[in-house]
Formats: sequence, C-alpha cells, structure tokens
Amino acid sequence: MTLPAERSHRGPSNRGRWAAGAAGLLLPLGFAPFGAWPVTLLLLAALMFLCDGRSPGEAARRGFCFGFAAFAAGAYWLYISIHVFGGAPVIIAFVLMLGLFVLMAAYVAAAAAVAAALSGFAPALRWCVIWPAAFTLIEWLRGTLFTGFPWLTLGYGQIDGPLAAWAPVAGVHGLSLVTLVLSGALLSLWRGGTVGRIAAAGLILMIGVMTAGLQPLRWVEPVGEPVRVSMVQGSIPQDRKWRPEQLEPTLELYRSLTAAQQADLVIWPEVAVPALAQRVQDFLDAVAADARARGQQVYLGILTFDSERRQYRNSLIGIGRHTEAYHKRHLVPFGEFFPVPDFARRWMRSAGLPNQDTLAGEKNQAPLPLGTLRLAPTICYEDAYGAEQLGFLPASNLLINVSNDAWFGGSIAPHQHLQIARMRALETGRFMLRATNTGITAIISPRGEIVARSPQFRTHVLNGVVQPYAGATPYVRLGDTPVLLICTLLIAGLFLRQRFG
Repeated sequence: MTLPAERSHRGPSNRGRWAAGAAGLLLPLGFAPFGAWPVTLLLLAALMFLCDGRSPGEAARRGFCFGFAAFAAGAYWLYISIHVFGGAPVIIAFVLMLGLFVLMAAYVAAAAAVAAALSGFAPALRWCVIWPAAFTLIEWLRGTLFTGFPWLTLGYGQIDGPLAAWAPVAGVHGLSLVTLVLSGALLSLWRGGTVGRIAAAGLILMIGVMTAGLQPLRWVEPVGEPVRVSMVQGSIPQDRKWRPEQLEPTLELYRSLTAAQQADLVIWPEVAVPALAQRVQDFLDAVAADARARGQQVYLGILTFDSERRQYRNSLIGIGRHTEAYHKRHLVPFGEFFPVPDFARRWMRSAGLPNQDTLAGEKNQAPLPLGTLRLAPTICYEDAYGAEQLGFLPASNLLINVSNDAWFGGSIAPHQHLQIARMRALETGRFMLRATNTGITAIISPRGEIVARSPQFRTHVLNGVVQPYAGATPYVRLGDTPVLLICTLLIAGLFLRQRFG
C-alpha cells in the first residue's frame, strides 16, 4: 500500500523526470542539420533548474532521463547502421543501441549527481561554476572511456554561433564549458537573488566582450602555394558496394573520374575500392601511372592486409608521387572490433554475423606527404576525437578525412559528422578536405565554414583550391589539458570547501 505522503513525493519527482526527458528530446535541435544553437542554452538551463535542490540520487535520475532522450533522438541512426546495413537481427540491433543510450545517459546522470552533491553553495555559483565544470569533465570522459562516443558533445552545436570563436583557444570541450556557463548565467538571471543576478549579468557581459575580442584573431599564417584538390564521391550504395559484380564498375568509375581532373591532390573516400589492395594491384599500378603522368598525388581508402598478424587494416594509401600510407587507429566497437568473449564470437560466427577484428594502426604515424607539404589524415569517425589529431600538428598544413557515411542512410548522422569535421578545421586553423562515399563531401575553411560541398547520394567530383597553413592555435599547443585542469580544480576545491568549511 502506498501512503499519501509517498504519492505526493513521487508525483513531482515523476513530473520532473518527464520534463527532463522532454528537454533532452529537444537537445538535437541545437546540432546539425537543425542548427538552432540558442536552444541548447535554454535546454541546459532547464536541466539545471530541474535538478536543483534535489538529492544526488534524484538529480541523477533526472539527468539520466535527459541524456537517454537526447541520445535516442540524436543517435537513432545507429539502428540503420547496425541492422539495415550491418545485417544484425532486429533484437541485437535494439540491444546494442539501447545499451549505448543507457551508457551515455549514465554520464549525464553522473554530472547531475556531482552538481547536486555540491548543494551547499549559492545558486549562481552552482549554476555558473559547479554545473559547467562537472558536465564538461563528464562529457570529456564520455568521449574517452571504453573508446569513447563523442557524438552530441555540446560544443559542436555552437559552431555557427558567436561562441565558436573559443574553439581555436580551448577546443570543443572549452566551447562546451563556455556554453554551460552561459546557460547557468541565464538561469541565474531568472531565478537568482539580487546578488546572483548582478553576478550573472556581469558574467554574460564578460563572456560577450571576450568572445568579440577572440573573433578577429588569426593564429596561423599561409604557407606555400595554393593546392588544387579534387574529391571523388562515387556514391555506390552500401547494399551494393561489396557485391562481386560491382567491383569492376566501381574501379572504372573512380579511375575515369580521376583521369578527368587537373588537380594536384585527388582524394577517394574510405574503402572506395571494395577489395584488398593486394588483389587489385594491377588496377592501383595503372592509376599510379596515370597520376604520375599528370603530376598528381592520389590518396585512396582501401583495405590492406598485415601478413604477419593475419589481419585486415582500414587504410589510406598514396599512389602517384608518394606511396606512404596511413592506417586507421581508432576502431569502431562492434563494427571493426568486437569486445566480446570467445563464446559470443563463436555464436556470432555461426549466425553469419561480422566478428573479425580489424588491426588498429600504430599510434604515432607520420603525416602524409604532398611535396613539401604535410597532411593530417583521419579515417571515418576518427575526426570526432580532436585531441588525437594533435600529434600531426603543427607539422601538417592541411587536414584530410575519408569516411563512409553511407552506413547512416538519409538520417541526420552525415550532417552531424560534417559538423564535427568543421570543428576540427576551426580548432586547428587548417583547411579540412572531407571525402565521403555518398556524401557529404566538403571543403571546409580554417574558420570552420563550408566552402563547397557535394550533393548527397549522387556521383560527384568536388573541386576547389585550398591554401596550406602553418603555425599553431592555442588548442593545438595545449590540447584539452587547460580546460580539464580548470574543471578538476574547481570541483575538487569546492568539494573540500563544502566538506571542511
């Protein structure tokens, strides 16, 4: 039997959780392709308000509802890649997808619990300092632990707003921190006392002045001559790409489209050639001869085979003027490697499901050459891990990413991925050349702006001229360390202050 007191307590709690879930459901509107970046500020303020004054346990439950709804709405496309194109049974696809959503929501719950545990401070301090520091730290952990899943990191949604000026200084996590501070300040203006409102107004003014001061700054400088680039988007549907009868048409398509270009650098997407490099060596030799005759350098995505370890690699190889290669380092769980026990792998094998691990590339690979220039490469969603690219910089003059967003069909995922690539260009002050199988292929400026882009699901060659850059932004020099250190010291210091007075 439930007592009236229990019912009255449970009712508001449930309403608060539903409200948090509703706010989380709207969070993807702040990201591509919707781009309603101010909405993020309001939704985060709503989350802080809903969790404020609650026990750490109840705050965690509300944070969980917010996080689960946000990822269910913003990463639903995982079902397309796992079931529709990956071939996993519906039940397995749902289990994997829901399991990831639960894990991601747990991070938001942890941030809410930490903030609630520090309830002994003034509201403005809780909302403008504690929440931003806790959420930023936990968000960084979400993109790091267990190989990480950095999708829907708050800073990405601000790339088209004025706060984007913080990205070259503090990276995407610094941008998340500033976003959260502003959200807390907005909440303080609404719900804070007189002192809190004055402090919040001053904080908003200070961030506005600093943002305006950062916008005109240029941290890098042009180097060398502009480079003519061509990125070939074959647009081979994922469900046809690996059919044996599709191989020859695919090879002919990419070769003929490349032969028609006058570019210095030609880039083909991730695994543009659906075969092992060793099995199409004659074709690669022919393309290399064509490229040398035109003075071109071609970098193309293909599978290679490590004969010592008897494993495949997801590679970007050079043909033409240079033959250096880059091998993908950050592999996709349950796509390129399977963190399961042997009995589960045997069952997957018997069920005809993918189960073979790809071999990860070495951590400290060199940039790819283009004459005297250097290129910082990433394959697939490696570009979602900003700090991992810093090993190529500041030596590299251009960023290149090859990807296959065909796995996501016509969902919002390719647009989100393009937004992530834009952040990498903005953080590093380099042009980003992004070649994909079915779109969205794009040339992105050092300001994170799209200079040119391809249409989706159409065979297309994207041509342009890009300027190499040298030098280093503050983020390239320092990475995420300053932001993480500030957040850690704030949380640790406030915990000690609350505990020992």
